[in-house]
Amino acid sequence: MAEESTGTALATAEEPAHWAQTILVAVLKRGDIMMALGVVAILVVLILPMPSWLLDISLAFSITFSVLILMTALFVEKPLEFNTFPTVLLLATMIRLALNLASTRLILADGHTGTGAAGRVIEAFGGFVMGGSFVIGIIVFAILVIVNFIVITKGSGRIAEVSARFTLDAMPGKQMAIDADLSTGLIDEEAARTRRKDLEDESNFFGSMDGAAKFVRGDAIAGLMITFINVVAGMIIGVAQHDMSFGEAADTFTRLTVGDGLVTQIPALVVSTSAGMMVTKAGVSGATDKALFKQLGGQPRAMGVSSFLLISLALLPGIPALPFLVLGGITGGIAIAVNRQQTKESALEEEEKKKAEFEEEAAVPEEPISTALKIDMLRLELGYGLLSLINNPQDGKRLTDQIKALRRQIASDMGFVMPSVRIQDNMQLEANTYIIRCKEIEAGTGDLRPSMMLVMDPRGEEITLPGEATKEPTFGLPAMWIDKQNREEALFRGYTVVDPATVITTHITETIKDNMPELLSYAETQKLLDELSEEHAKLVEDLVPSQISLGGVQRVLQNLLAERISIRDLPTILEGVSEACGMTRNVTLITEHVRARLARQVSDMNANDQGLIILMSLSPEWEQAFAESLVGTGDDRQLSLPPSRLQEFITQLRNGYERQAMMGESPVLLTSPGVRPYVRSIIERFRPTTVVMSQNEIHPKARIKTVGQV
Repeated sequence: MAEESTGTALATAEEPAHWAQTILVAVLKRGDIMMALGVVAILVVLILPMPSWLLDISLAFSITFSVLILMTALFVEKPLEFNTFPTVLLLATMIRLALNLASTRLILADGHTGTGAAGRVIEAFGGFVMGGSFVIGIIVFAILVIVNFIVITKGSGRIAEVSARFTLDAMPGKQMAIDADLSTGLIDEEAARTRRKDLEDESNFFGSMDGAAKFVRGDAIAGLMITFINVVAGMIIGVAQHDMSFGEAADTFTRLTVGDGLVTQIPALVVSTSAGMMVTKAGVSGATDKALFKQLGGQPRAMGVSSFLLISLALLPGIPALPFLVLGGITGGIAIAVNRQQTKESALEEEEKKKAEFEEEAAVPEEPISTALKIDMLRLELGYGLLSLINNPQDGKRLTDQIKALRRQIASDMGFVMPSVRIQDNMQLEANTYIIRCKEIEAGTGDLRPSMMLVMDPRGEEITLPGEATKEPTFGLPAMWIDKQNREEALFRGYTVVDPATVITTHITETIKDNMPELLSYAETQKLLDELSEEHAKLVEDLVPSQISLGGVQRVLQNLLAERISIRDLPTILEGVSEACGMTRNVTLITEHVRARLARQVSDMNANDQGLIILMSLSPEWEQAFAESLVGTGDDRQLSLPPSRLQEFITQLRNGYERQAMMGESPVLLTSPGVRPYVRSIIERFRPTTVVMSQNEIHPKARIKTVGQV
């Protein structure tokens, strides 16, 4: 029977615990709804009256909430671990103001009934602090307000403002450091993404703290005004409406008001202290207690001098010796202990240092000279005014992201993996100037306006928008810098509008395409062959080096890239090289044979929107003149055309293309296979964008249209 009673009692005790656990789980699952209900409850308190027993519970919750905020601020390792602090600060301020209003309503309505009119909590605070005299209560309350408003709130607000300003100013430099570490391989893409996210969170946090500090300041001012209103209005109501004497009204309403002020100002002081600790932790790593004890207790000389001064004060006549002697003994003991620990650690460090020096003397590694010989294949140098392009949240287009996309696009279009672009600042440049270097040699430069947009008219007409006239840095076209607010107007008029980051990316693209033959190194060629699929491994094995060297393959690929022909179809190119090697070892002739094998690709890339290849053919007279001017054999074969005839050819070609340009056409020059490379070598010097094709490169299914003859 006793066992049954015991079992029933245990079951009865476990049921409430299980029920409470079920409610807690349900609340955590519906945290969003509970949060919304809490905010609505705060707003309801501002409107509806609150009974005194509920006010007691709410004031206890306010004090608990404030202490929880302070403890959290103490124990977080870094400010970003408590990045919801501005929101929490707003909620704490709203809770205190709502409770202030609720207590004010009770004090003014029922204050004449006694000091318990606004609840037991306010009565207890008023009686304990005032000690029977409302003058003492007013003075204590005033001191709390002064400490909170003038000292803590003002100082933390100033620190938050300065921290926000310097954090935002340092963002471009920190972003450059992240990108530099990523480009040099010190970190991977995931680590760079994490560091960028931390940098963004830090900026948002200190920006929010700058504004959140105004909550604390406004709360202190509101508490002071509410207290003054309660005292004056309470005495007027007590004397005029409830026939109380002036002394009785002053004592009752002052006791209630000061009690109310203390109940709200103490949590406000706690939260203000929390805000000050959060903004001052910006340069402190680790928990606050560890950092403080390590730095304050880590200097034995400071502790020793403090101990000496305390003991000296204890010896002065008239001063109680016991407290100073006790504190002097404690600080002196700590100084001796810390000094011994540091001496021991110094001995260990010295021993480790000697051991390391001995190992270094055994084999002193020298830094290889080759590290000083390394050059950047591609480098972008920015003036300090363009550093914002590295991370520009205004339009969401970071220069680094565009360059990454450019590398992928060039690999897809040309089959060529461009080297990484090293980005660095150059303080010797003008603020808005950039330089693109290829193998340390300047390959392009330009001048930007980072806060404006570049506008060009594709029709070649004059731009009528207000702005700063300039030249587009890549192609030298007439352009204009306009304000961002005029962007929609420019698009409406049919202008081409680009941002500064895109201007740099376009310039880098053209620089790479102009220098692709130089950027395709021997090692990159080997890498392209190694990355071919296994089904083409036999082709590479039979071709290199038995039929042609790797350097020969490199020269063929460079010749193709020089005329902007994609080498992505590398198996077809290698098959063409293998076929041509059976007939010749001349790299120029091998390249021409490969171009014929790529006829479909070459024809497609030179067709217009209607699928037509617009041709201008080389006349038979000039074909014969070029063929008769070829001298030498094999690799020594070259063109020997008299200067007068060469100038005549250039003039006729330029006139012919200018006529076609006036009609809106940019035709391809068609020649015979034998003279094509030599004609191209002449044309590329004065019309590098003109495409020269031979009859073998016109695919049988290509649609052509001849518009003239040179």
